[in-house]
Amino acid sequence: MTGTSGEGPVPESPAASPTAPVGGNRILLGLNTFGDVGTNPDGSPQPHAHVLRQLLEQAELADAVGLHAFGVGEHHRKDYAVSAPEVFLAAAAARTSRIRLGSAVTVLSSDDPIRVFQRFSTVDAISNGRAEVMLGRGSFVESFPLFGLDLADYEVLFEEKLELFDKVRAQKPVHWEGRTRPSLHGLSVYPPLEHHLLPTWIGVGGTPESVLRCAQYGYPIIFAIIGGQPRAFSPLADLYREAMGKYGHPMQQVATHSPGHVAATDEQAREEFFPHWLTLRNRLGAERGWGPAGRGEFDALCAPEGALYVGSPDTVARKIVQLKRNLGVDRFDFKYSNGPLPHAAMMRSIELLGTAVAPRVAEALAG
Repeated sequence: MTGTSGEGPVPESPAASPTAPVGGNRILLGLNTFGDVGTNPDGSPQPHAHVLRQLLEQAELADAVGLHAFGVGEHHRKDYAVSAPEVFLAAAAARTSRIRLGSAVTVLSSDDPIRVFQRFSTVDAISNGRAEVMLGRGSFVESFPLFGLDLADYEVLFEEKLELFDKVRAQKPVHWEGRTRPSLHGLSVYPPLEHHLLPTWIGVGGTPESVLRCAQYGYPIIFAIIGGQPRAFSPLADLYREAMGKYGHPMQQVATHSPGHVAATDEQAREEFFPHWLTLRNRLGAERGWGPAGRGEFDALCAPEGALYVGSPDTVARKIVQLKRNLGVDRFDFKYSNGPLPHAAMMRSIELLGTAVAPRVAEALAG
């Protein structure tokens, strides 16, 4: 396959795809962060620039301990530092050598699909083929007024821009018509990828409609599971696999994303994580009309069936193995940042995930 000019590469075979399923005895472990803004000793928020520099250290460590992927989420608000994922990923590419680099997610509804592709194809070149993109509508809506978009067009913007992105991703001359931007008639988009099509995920929050849309395009899917019980997503994972077959697409990876924190003991992990989880949970809850949370909700989410992966390496490994067995997922992305959790605690959590959790998971699934 080539990526020079003209028609570009043909779709890769499932065996060659970086998002092909990994089998029943493996699970890939990645990391997600939104670049949560921490606090200084006096309680004031850290500068966004400082957070971004710390984020590079976290990506470098994730690569060093052998984790599969590092994803940064796009936001446009004061409590998160990442608004331009691709710029950060290009910098991370220069400081890493093996880890996959992607977004978590790119808010496609408020962006230009052509520019999204161009930026990620550039990251792919700089990183020697390690780029991936996760597309989503975003659970925050600050980007809509920021870029002059109407929230009334929330659905049509995503649907049309996803359709256009899919045509651009094929690396062939683009023919497209819609109502959210001018039509394209046979134009090509550069730079293309060298050896493959851009690995593209769709992030979903848990509706059947989103699952079916993902399967329609044949993209791998990632479920954001931040509350309740992960096993409740099993019907949606089954729906995705069934729909992929009906659409005639080769099977792709199924992944989940959940918050967590690893420390030497369960007690240490919970005590380090809880106050920062509570700060973030209640700040977002106040914005969205949720009631206040407390220790009871937190402890329930940390229980074996809950959605928080907080504990010692043994505890977190058991929960990941259980996730694999309950949902058959191919990949788990661990959101290691949560509110103003200190940089040092996050670094230790990343280190333990790669050096202590991952070997335990691999051994349990191989047994």
